[in-house]
Amino acid sequence: MDRHAEDARIFKAFCDPNRLKILELLRGGEKCACVLLEDLEISQSTLSYHMKILCDSGVVVGHPEGKWMHYAISEEGAQRARERLQALTNGGGAADTGCACRK
Repeated sequence: MDRHAEDARIFKAFCDPNRLKILELLRGGEKCACVLLEDLEISQSTLSYHMKILCDSGVVVGHPEGKWMHYAISEEGAQRARERLQALTNGGGAADTGCACRK
C-alpha cells in the first residue's frame, strides 16, 4: 500500500469526535461494545461504523466474546501512528523549499 494511503487510513481514525471519545474510553483498557454504546449514546450501527474505521487504522483491535465485540487500543498501532505523525511533522531545519523566487 502507498505510504500516503496508509497514513490517511491511520489519521482518518482521529478525524471524528465520536472516534476521539471512543479512544478516550479505551485508554482505561478493553471495553465491550455494550459499554461503549451506553457511554456514547449512539446506535449500534453508528458504533460499528466508527469501530471499523478505528480497527482499519490499526490503532484499535477487536475480538468477539459471545455476541459482543470487545475493543482495546493496540499499542503497536498507536506507536505506528505516533511514528508516522513524527515523520510527517519533523521540521528538519531550514530545508530548501524549491521556490525559484528565493534563488
